[in-house]
Amino acid sequence: MTDIALTVQQTARPTGFPTADHFRFAESRVPDPEPGTALVENLYWSVDPYHREMMDGDFALGAPLEGRALGRVTESRTPALREGEIVFHRRGWRTHAVVRPEETRSVARHEGVPLSAYLGILGGTGLTAYAGLTRVARLREGEDLFVSAAAGGVGTATGRLARLLGAGRLVGSAGGAAKVAYLTERIGYDAAFDYRAGPVAGLLAEAAPGGIDVCVDNVGGEQLGAAIGALREFGRVVRVGTVGQYNAVRMPPTPFDHALVVEKSLRIEGFLVRNHLGLQDELEEFAVPHIRSGRLLLDETVVDGFGRIVEAFLSMLRGGNTGKMIVRGATADHLD
Repeated sequence: MTDIALTVQQTARPTGFPTADHFRFAESRVPDPEPGTALVENLYWSVDPYHREMMDGDFALGAPLEGRALGRVTESRTPALREGEIVFHRRGWRTHAVVRPEETRSVARHEGVPLSAYLGILGGTGLTAYAGLTRVARLREGEDLFVSAAAGGVGTATGRLARLLGAGRLVGSAGGAAKVAYLTERIGYDAAFDYRAGPVAGLLAEAAPGGIDVCVDNVGGEQLGAAIGALREFGRVVRVGTVGQYNAVRMPPTPFDHALVVEKSLRIEGFLVRNHLGLQDELEEFAVPHIRSGRLLLDETVVDGFGRIVEAFLSMLRGGNTGKMIVRGATADHLD
């Protein structure tokens, strides 16, 4: 193991899209764990849309950025964390982290399941999709579903889990013909459209002429407005995120007829996955057998090397990923 640790720090607040100049890599010696802590060498890192929102004020300038990561305990000074154990934690944008037991979750490895899945379909991404479908939308068998940003991490997980949960017609939006084809040919969406090809309300009406029962919205803006217009009576909107405005200097209000919410008895509900962490075991019990059988495939864009984590993040913000964007370290391969 190298004696040098790398961390990524934010150097300035961006206006609009961030660039590589808003970050720097800082070197230091690998830290020594204090009593009650353990040293973790990180193996996989998650880059997520919410990081962009946090760059506006939640991340401290000149300090290591936080984020989801999987790592191996290499030195422990607490009986609660064993050397060699694989753990999930949120002290992520660094090669090495000193963690306390309460900051980690031990990863229960399942035979035949790649380690990267614990940041994707079995991580916060999949848990967001599962909680949104089963607890917020309360999806019922046969109900028709529209997913915005359906080719992203949460979007692909939502489509695959919805199909396994017995959803009816699946409709998704994405940016570009290649991603639209991925949704229908690889994930099993019944219809998909490029949201840039015209007014979204018309595109959605063509893809779902009979309307929809549930919308899982990752975007906001015009796509949310179109979904509200397409919902049937007692329809539900699950608000996961608003990627359409994270980099906007000014975001116009979402255009829709507010009277429809009353007239169609609609429910619009947002949620944070951190309030549904108790579903982790349930998600694994549901998803792992399907992963092993091949019915549930992993949708991942994997970038190799911690030195490319900023590149991966900026690419994800511009739609360069299909499925979950994950950064893989050099020592991760032999664990799968």
